[in-house]
Amino acid sequence: MKIRILGSGTSTGVPEIGCTCPVCTSADPRDRRLRASALVETDDARILIDCGPDFREQMLDLPFRKIDGVLITHEHYDHIGGLDDLRPFCRFGEIPIYSESYTAEKLRSRMPYCFVEHSYPGVPNIPLREIDVNRTFSINNTPVTPLRVMHGRLPILGYRIGNIGYVTDMLAMPEESYEQLRDLDVLVMNALRITPHPTHQSLTEALMAARRIGANETYFIHMSHHVGLQAEVEKLLPPNVHFAWDGLEIF
Repeated sequence: MKIRILGSGTSTGVPEIGCTCPVCTSADPRDRRLRASALVETDDARILIDCGPDFREQMLDLPFRKIDGVLITHEHYDHIGGLDDLRPFCRFGEIPIYSESYTAEKLRSRMPYCFVEHSYPGVPNIPLREIDVNRTFSINNTPVTPLRVMHGRLPILGYRIGNIGYVTDMLAMPEESYEQLRDLDVLVMNALRITPHPTHQSLTEALMAARRIGANETYFIHMSHHVGLQAEVEKLLPPNVHFAWDGLEIF
């Protein structure tokens, strides 16, 4: 099993338009961050986590193969803005979109042409599949467990796939979600910036959560330019905690 970080940035991406700070003008390619998304490959499934507005760019240099399902964490544009770009992958067959019912409602409202009973030619074949928190389901034979995460006051989803945990846009999560993330080999989790934020974890908060979860290795994502230069800030992290970057593959 492996996970590829397609995008490690927050909603504005890095560099942020119009910004000339040291991060946004950095020559280090690791400081260029597309919107957060990941691709998990197991023995029998290729699973996309979120499908943001940078999806097309993120997939151009990867092998063109079937995507077996898309896990949606929540309905914010930086996590669902690329769903229409799944069209080429529908040549391999339908691509189920998995989300909880609240998010499914928002998707039907924003992209009604994708989710009508009788669609017209050229529309992506991406049927919605509603899922429930803490109820494990399978994509092919790969078990997936959705877990509750709080994005400020908004309830969203994190996911456990085998021994990989993926949590984004988190500020806090209930005790039962920590239990769901026990004994992980790899945890991918958000760390927006150094200073506190009302709806996302700061770096300090992310480090505390990572320590509590205790995965063998933790990789931070969904970072803004305010988190600092990768080469400098990563030196301050514990040995088993890392800043992810776009294109990183974790086995």
